[in-house]
Amino acid sequence: MPDHQTVIRSEQPTFTLRPATCPNLTILLLALCDIGTLIIAGGLAIALRWWANGVIDFDVYARLWAGAGLFTIAYASANLYPGVGTSAADELRRLTIATSLVYLALAASVFLAKEGEEFSRGALLMGWLFSLFLVPLARGLLRMACSARSWWGFPTVVLGSGESAARLIASLQRNPRLGLKAVVVLDDSQTGLSAINGIPVAGGFQLAASLGRDQRIPYAIIALPQKSDEAQAQVMRLIERYGKLFPHLVVIPDLFGSSLLWLSALDLGGMLGLEVKQRLLLPGPRQTKRTFDVLLTVFGGLLAVPLLLLLGTMVLVTSRGPAFYAQTRVGQGGRLFKAWKFRSMIADADHVLANYLEIHPELRAEWERDHKLRQDPRITWFGRFLRRSSLDELPQLWNVLRGEMSLIGPRPIVQDEVKFYTNRFHLYGKLKPGMTGLWQVSGRNDTTYAERVDFDSYYVRNWSIWLDLVILARTTLVVLFGRGAY
Repeated sequence: MPDHQTVIRSEQPTFTLRPATCPNLTILLLALCDIGTLIIAGGLAIALRWWANGVIDFDVYARLWAGAGLFTIAYASANLYPGVGTSAADELRRLTIATSLVYLALAASVFLAKEGEEFSRGALLMGWLFSLFLVPLARGLLRMACSARSWWGFPTVVLGSGESAARLIASLQRNPRLGLKAVVVLDDSQTGLSAINGIPVAGGFQLAASLGRDQRIPYAIIALPQKSDEAQAQVMRLIERYGKLFPHLVVIPDLFGSSLLWLSALDLGGMLGLEVKQRLLLPGPRQTKRTFDVLLTVFGGLLAVPLLLLLGTMVLVTSRGPAFYAQTRVGQGGRLFKAWKFRSMIADADHVLANYLEIHPELRAEWERDHKLRQDPRITWFGRFLRRSSLDELPQLWNVLRGEMSLIGPRPIVQDEVKFYTNRFHLYGKLKPGMTGLWQVSGRNDTTYAERVDFDSYYVRNWSIWLDLVILARTTLVVLFGRGAY
């Protein structure tokens, strides 16, 4: 693990970079993690097959261990090594496709070699399912353990200035799992800043040649405002000048204001076109989401019936009032509906809140800003447990079955909150609100209201079944640890 520092020498004063990362170690750990997890998944499948039947020839399955190399090749072909700059949803999609193709190839090779009778189809199927679940989980745990370390990831040069560079650096720092570590900023605007968000400004763009050619920094990101023709021409000059120095040169387009995962480049007779795929307008993906909701709701709801009965009984015996509470919320297309929850407040809650804010006027601003209070006098002791665990929202499974809500979607809001969405409310209205969503797995009440609106807008613009699966997995962690819930 390197602990040295890189020094830049040029016409500028000698400048020292932060401790270097170790990209090769990052790739090696990811590959070892994948291979180890795949072996565990295969071993679990074989063990379960043996436990179920009691007769199995382990020597026959030992021939398949060499298949771990095929997975490594498939993952590398899917750009999963090093996999930097890849969203969790896109990584899950690539992993699922690559893993399924390799298992399909293994099954075909067994069939063509006429060894089908020696292998268990059930073991192969279970191995595939275990791999689909365990490999993304193991990668996520590895990143949780290592991505904040100084040696993880790839050093990155930021060619930019002002708010554009600051937003980029802040985003990379908030998302260390991406594996891009900003180590230095180059800025020709002569703002006089010595650092941006803690990343040193070394000088002008002329230093890029030394960083790319001599220091062999692989990634550079251009983050410049592109509002004028001159600014766009400057970006093109940077691409032409430094594109041959950095193996990976990324341009942040100053077009949309937020990320669009489903954006693809088109060659329009020598002109660059950017296609924004409006997935929410396609009937196929929308039907897939609805089918996903119904199947998981029916299956999960049946398993949750004993828990629902227990929680409902506890609500009744711990405070006066009904077990359930319905609140009017804004749904798809702006239509109003009743969202159901387990009651977590005392009777006459509105009157109690009004009196409480009269006594504590300093809390009125918090209520008007967030429509929540960190210390809410209306909540019962059992209701506080329900809210911290998010179990109070389980009755919304009924709303999902009725088609009023989705398992994953924007946060359901009340009519008074519409004004906070301003010109982005049309995005909110494109999807059904969800029992869980990006807001719930990204800090919940620890976030500002503006950030909540950003999360909802990001979800609507970037929706896919893969993003839903990532949010569903992260929801489990949030429910277990109750982060940001009150």
